[in-house]
Amino acid sequence: MNFLRFPAGGALRAARLRPVDLLVLCGVLALLFLIVRVGATADRPFDPGNPPAVSTDPRHLPYYAARSVLRMFAGLVPAVLFTFVFGTWAARSRRAAKVIVPAVDILQSVPVLTFLSITVTGFVALFPHSTLGLECASVFAVFTALVWNMALAFYQSLTTQPRELDEAARLMGLTRWQRFWKLDVPSGMIAQVWNGMISFGAAWFALSASETITVNNRDNALPGMGSYVAQALADGEGARVVLAIAVMVAMVVSVNFLFWRPVTAWAERFRTEDCEIAEQPRSRVLELLRRSTLPGRLGRALRPAGERLDRAMRVLGTGGGRLGAAGDEARRKRGDLVFSVLYALAVAAIGWQAVSYVLARVPLPEIGHDALLALITYGRVLLLVAFSTVVWVPVGVWIGMHPRVNRIAQPVVQVLASFPSNFVFPLVVIVLGASGISLNWGCVVLMALGAQWYVLFNVIAGASAIPGDLREAAADLGLRGRLRWTKLILPAVFPSYVTGALTASGGAWNASIQAEIVTYGSTTLTAVGIGAYIQQATADGDFARNFLGAVLMSVYVVVINRLFWRRLYRFAIKRCAL
Repeated sequence: MNFLRFPAGGALRAARLRPVDLLVLCGVLALLFLIVRVGATADRPFDPGNPPAVSTDPRHLPYYAARSVLRMFAGLVPAVLFTFVFGTWAARSRRAAKVIVPAVDILQSVPVLTFLSITVTGFVALFPHSTLGLECASVFAVFTALVWNMALAFYQSLTTQPRELDEAARLMGLTRWQRFWKLDVPSGMIAQVWNGMISFGAAWFALSASETITVNNRDNALPGMGSYVAQALADGEGARVVLAIAVMVAMVVSVNFLFWRPVTAWAERFRTEDCEIAEQPRSRVLELLRRSTLPGRLGRALRPAGERLDRAMRVLGTGGGRLGAAGDEARRKRGDLVFSVLYALAVAAIGWQAVSYVLARVPLPEIGHDALLALITYGRVLLLVAFSTVVWVPVGVWIGMHPRVNRIAQPVVQVLASFPSNFVFPLVVIVLGASGISLNWGCVVLMALGAQWYVLFNVIAGASAIPGDLREAAADLGLRGRLRWTKLILPAVFPSYVTGALTASGGAWNASIQAEIVTYGSTTLTAVGIGAYIQQATADGDFARNFLGAVLMSVYVVVINRLFWRRLYRFAIKRCAL
């Protein structure tokens, strides 16, 4: 008769939902309902010759905002997966690093519009009668704006892990799967969250460009905040642009409050130090979730599946290889040589095909002129990086080392970083026209609006990750002023700064596409540079010149990265690998 036995009273009380559980459950269900409701409208009939119109009626703004936010998170999920897979692969394999790291260096600097001109055509061909093709192209643009900075930051956190942690993982015999989740991810979590935030903010710029783009003299538009502002700018409706800006600010603040602030506070659990910092970041949403029993119940329900997955991943082997003998070293060197030869041949073959394609369609004198245009744009990039270093490194250190200031400044910086610079183009046109300043100089300001935040966010992450015991030791030793900066702060934040400056450089190349041609109503300002060249080629559907502009950008990026940034990176690794 055991099957008739009722559950014990304690079990019934444990199964009851508390008021906070009901509140969390209602919030989750409401979120799922909104995702399904908004996402269901992504698959609608589409005629390439008659693209859907975007209304500037303010009543549509909440719906457009929801569509834009959904695209952002749809791009964030694959970006995180890519970061974990390829960042770990590059950090653990020298051969993979020879391919992945240069590829990321190049891809982070190839402008978003270059991706869009190709991906829009490809995805529309994949879904010829549905707006799902345009949606996929927009999500892919968000993905490309997010992933490169996140992957570089995770790679940097793995390559600068303290040696004692690596030795401990080897001695304990952790599998590759266990090492990844118990050491690699936790050790880089704080920096990864901050880089995810700045990448998410910068991706709003890519989203606004992808929601409305002209390819081959054909307009493609999706319902969203970017397309709404683009249509309002084209119609010269300044009041509705201001209204869209207000909605955009409210949307960014809401995402920060509901998602990024809780994640930032949660990431503090991975801080490794002997003493606690004076004031921990706090989040009301995270406190609500911690008071609820639903996350714990979900974790206990998924624990058996996690244990089975952990056992299955043991086939990948341990997380660190043995120190090989001489024969193993000789065999590894032979393998490296074969890999290097094959890699060089593949790069040479691809380069030859690219050069042949461009020379068959673009005159040689024009290529030389385009190289000069790229040099002019790169001068603007250097000015931006220098400005960001001088201004934002001290500010980022101050914010990162003071949790109370961090709590107040984070939402403000997040709004500024997330704000698409093309939303203020009307103001720029008016100011430049009234002051007589050429866009050749004014576009540097527009590029800075979208790229300088990489330096600030990375420095904040590096400063906030300085262990409290080191800070106390510096205070006990009486380190102040310049000595404190040179012995504690600069060495601690330098790896994060290199990551931020490198990605700021790539972000500046991306921003140059929108910044070197500014249009509001019937007024158009154009600067001399490779960004304006690519934007014009994209609008004309001239793939050869579009491709040429991207290649020239990539050449500049690779050369400068190899001569300057890679050396700084190696110096940071050597300095911080204790």
